[in-house]
Amino acid sequence: MDNSTEDVWKEYHKQLLGFISSKVSDKQIAKDILHEVFIKIHTKMHTLDDITKLKSWVYQITRNTIIDFYRTNKFIKEIPDWVDKPFEISSDEIIKEELSLCLGFLIEKLPPKYKQAIELSEMENKTQQELAEVENISLSGAKSRVQRGRKILKEMLLECCQLEINKHNRIVEVKIKDEKNCELVKNSK
Repeated sequence: MDNSTEDVWKEYHKQLLGFISSKVSDKQIAKDILHEVFIKIHTKMHTLDDITKLKSWVYQITRNTIIDFYRTNKFIKEIPDWVDKPFEISSDEIIKEELSLCLGFLIEKLPPKYKQAIELSEMENKTQQELAEVENISLSGAKSRVQRGRKILKEMLLECCQLEINKHNRIVEVKIKDEKNCELVKNSK
């Protein structure tokens, strides 16, 4: 990968949107934060001395931008606890971040009806009844879409992400496999 903002965008924007969406429930605000992140990356790229640290540098900018969002927007009633402890990131939290990045990337690849179902139910915490109303389908249809979306997502996760699991059956590392070769699971349509 080259050292340009465009290359960083191609490599990380879907993953970062998934991560931001896991921390901010409003999809439009998540997109706005993502744009702020890339403005910061673009203006600060020249300060990155070691390109091997690009990934952690991008994640740190993203975390800081999310924290800035919560601190500057007083209209938000519940500020997450982690905002006040941004530098106390445990290995479990890093794994969760990497997993949410991977899931964000995969959610973008879902067929539209399942993508919408997962985004509304899992990321925006809407009930399946609310999903049914938004999609103008029955409650059982909404439940079916969420279940099918989860199943496809699980298949894609196993196909597209490398998960390292320890002897206690806990995920200890998450990496996206070569995204060019990561296609939608064949029977997911």
